[in-house]
Amino acid sequence: MNGYIALSYWDLVIAAVFLLLNGILSFRFHLGLERQLLVASVRMVIQLLLVGLLLKTIFAIASFWLTMLTALAMCGFAGREIWARQERRLRGIWGHGIGTGVMMVSGMTIILVALTTQIQPDPWWSPRYALPLFGMILGNTMTGISLGLNALNSTVPRERVAIEAQLLLGQTNWQAVAPFLQHALRIGFTPIINAMAATGVVSLPGMMTGQILSGVAPEEAVKYQLLIMFLIGGATGLGVLGSVLMSAWRLTDDRHRLRLDRLG
Repeated sequence: MNGYIALSYWDLVIAAVFLLLNGILSFRFHLGLERQLLVASVRMVIQLLLVGLLLKTIFAIASFWLTMLTALAMCGFAGREIWARQERRLRGIWGHGIGTGVMMVSGMTIILVALTTQIQPDPWWSPRYALPLFGMILGNTMTGISLGLNALNSTVPRERVAIEAQLLLGQTNWQAVAPFLQHALRIGFTPIINAMAATGVVSLPGMMTGQILSGVAPEEAVKYQLLIMFLIGGATGLGVLGSVLMSAWRLTDDRHRLRLDRLG
């Protein structure tokens, strides 16, 4: 079969019935999640409809600067999500800057390499290719960074006594926080490791499924999905490592002291 199957809005309504069922069950068992499900669903619909209209316009204009501006806006929203998902966060610009900055550098570096060496659209910054790929990379990198930073910024204050005891025994700041740094890195890496381990056996990723449904040969869809997973894994790894290390550096100083006053 060639081409894709067009969906009507009625098809979407039928699919939404199952989400409505979840809300009914939540009400029946007094889970209190029905309002959250409703708000999340409405927000998702509005956001996707607006994004669809926005992307249609951006694809038609095909401007380098508009594409870059959109990518920066995506980074800004993703950075805000990283900041919001932390129970405790660094004060001042560091709270937003570390997660957003590291995510932007890692994501843009990875997507630049992919567009110029593997995918090679014409022009190389074509928004039809750059923005969807960048969105997939940002979404996964955002999750890893937010989990890693939240783990570090929550664990270090809780283990303050143990860390300061190691500092009093003559260890450096990096030696004292090393176990908690490793713990945060493991947590940050866990989602992408789980995703890669389950891909193909447990789940068929969205991009691969979409290509198959649109008529692309399965072996070609597999190659594209592998490329995407490698890009996501690389960006997530660099993002988690860079952000957690920078946060650990900020939570200590050159005099080998713990600086919990820098946490909000």
